[in-house]
Amino acid sequence: MDRKKTIDRRHMRSVATRQKILQAAREVFIREGFHDTTVTQIIKKAGVGYGTAYVYFKGKDDILITLMEDVMGQFYQIAELSFFPTSKEEAQRMIQSQAYSFLKMAEAERDMLQVFEQAIGVSQAASSKWAEIRERFIQRISQDISYSQRKGLARTELNPEVVARGWFFTNEMYLWDIVRGHHRKCSIEEIAWTITVVYMEGLYR
Repeated sequence: MDRKKTIDRRHMRSVATRQKILQAAREVFIREGFHDTTVTQIIKKAGVGYGTAYVYFKGKDDILITLMEDVMGQFYQIAELSFFPTSKEEAQRMIQSQAYSFLKMAEAERDMLQVFEQAIGVSQAASSKWAEIRERFIQRISQDISYSQRKGLARTELNPEVVARGWFFTNEMYLWDIVRGHHRKCSIEEIAWTITVVYMEGLYR
């Protein structure tokens, strides 16, 4: 029993240390940008020994990718919301709500997404991770489209994955517009409503 308690305490300390490094990295990345951030800065901010960070992460790119997974996991929770509409009207309400929530999340996580955009442009590891995240979203959207087709709500002659890519890329474009502050002339509500209507009219019966 004592041995188990000791192992549990060590595990909890390990988790806490890893989280401390990630929180410190988030703050340093936001302050310095991806390019100018160093592991040394992160370690100093976290208040851990120099070698400690390398126990958990291979380097700066690895830390960034972990943060990318954490942040985009919040976005994916929106995509994973139950989707079993029984009418076109219900589907539109659900899809518009998802689009709005997705873009509002972009607004809330704007600082970290700016870091991700910088990293994607210069780090092959970050670029590959973003491509992986994108494919995960597209596959989930494809499942929703296939469901609507099986239920007779959506046009069956359209390829679900092709449509899913178009829908995700539209949302992704506006995500980056929000991150860059280029959406000022339109509210997120208007963007979500407009792109949903266009999407619905092309796909649903």
